[in-house]
Amino acid sequence: MTYMTGKLPSGHGVQGVILGEDSRGPRRQRFLDGQLAYSQILARNGYTPGMCGKWHMGDDETPQAGFTYWCTDAAGSSGYRDPTLLKNGATVKISGFREDALTDAGLEFIEANKDRPFYLYLPYNAPHSSYAYQPEEYRKWYSDSKFSCFPQVPKHPQRRRSFENHHGNRASMTGYAALITAVDHNLGRIVRRLEELGLREDTVIVLAGDNGWNAGHHGVWGKGNATIPFNMYRESIAVPLIWNHPGGIQSGQTISAMVSSYDLFPTVLDYLGLDAPHERQRVGRSYAGFLRGQNPAWRNDLYFEYCYVRALLTPKWKYVERTDNWWSELFDLENDPGETVNVIGWRAYQKELAELQRKLRDFFKQAGAPPIEKWRSTTRQEIPWDAGYYDGWLQLPSKQN
Repeated sequence: MTYMTGKLPSGHGVQGVILGEDSRGPRRQRFLDGQLAYSQILARNGYTPGMCGKWHMGDDETPQAGFTYWCTDAAGSSGYRDPTLLKNGATVKISGFREDALTDAGLEFIEANKDRPFYLYLPYNAPHSSYAYQPEEYRKWYSDSKFSCFPQVPKHPQRRRSFENHHGNRASMTGYAALITAVDHNLGRIVRRLEELGLREDTVIVLAGDNGWNAGHHGVWGKGNATIPFNMYRESIAVPLIWNHPGGIQSGQTISAMVSSYDLFPTVLDYLGLDAPHERQRVGRSYAGFLRGQNPAWRNDLYFEYCYVRALLTPKWKYVERTDNWWSELFDLENDPGETVNVIGWRAYQKELAELQRKLRDFFKQAGAPPIEKWRSTTRQEIPWDAGYYDGWLQLPSKQN
């Protein structure tokens, strides 16, 4: 939702995981209705948008937001084996691996639109759980792996119980790694087809994720909702971001600017020379200048929001603010890059804390968001844990010093 709209959750109204009944059936909702998505702007300017994958923004079965080609998994984000796809209104039973099938649909879309401007949105479910099935061609690389990138540390005291079985579990690590390889392989299929069609030089590819993931980091398996209270660990919020355009972006660059998912909306449009009407809640900035080889002025402050948690990240600090029934956090990233010591109560940090609090609250106020204690007033959905979605929480006190 934030990628599509350029807004924070308090702006677009989706604060948590979307329930199954929001996606299909008589109670389904369309959370992008009333919002302007960048895909709509592309459609209005001559691009044909196609979507193949995990929609997860409500009413999965129905094309919306400017998309005319539409292929989703009928079960939403279920297992990877033998999926049933909803493809342009038809139900198609697939024998095989879902991410391969979604790529097949994406290749079909490219082939059908190779002679006109097109936009392909290809949101894979991988590497999200479950890890029950991956083809052997993606698993075989990890049979002897030591999995050194999966930390083996004590379990987090506020972890989510239903994910506990993944900690130190070789099968889970193999499954996660294999799913990453599956994404790499299928992206390669897209690139090769663009080359075969002579479209590679004139096609922009953006690879990004929609959330980070702890795979043993901090003693957690999962993302921000893998602990209670929800966390803002770096591993939960940092995602890969790669822009590639052989005809326009110099290869091999690593850009140091800190950017957010809310910056994608204005950047895509800026890079393509398109405009969108101003909206107060659209808080992102275009970083297209960096892609063009320029060095624009840039403020390295990033803001985050997830239900009752908001955060401000700078190169030196991370301040995590929660509603009154939970504790807040301050991390000195220069001295503690692993975010292991909460220094929010330390006397030496009170000046910095006050400034970070002011900046965080001013930013959300300017974006039209209410104070954090009134975060529920911004949501357009039934909150998952209110519906009993989150199972297996540890019983915890609501306050911690």
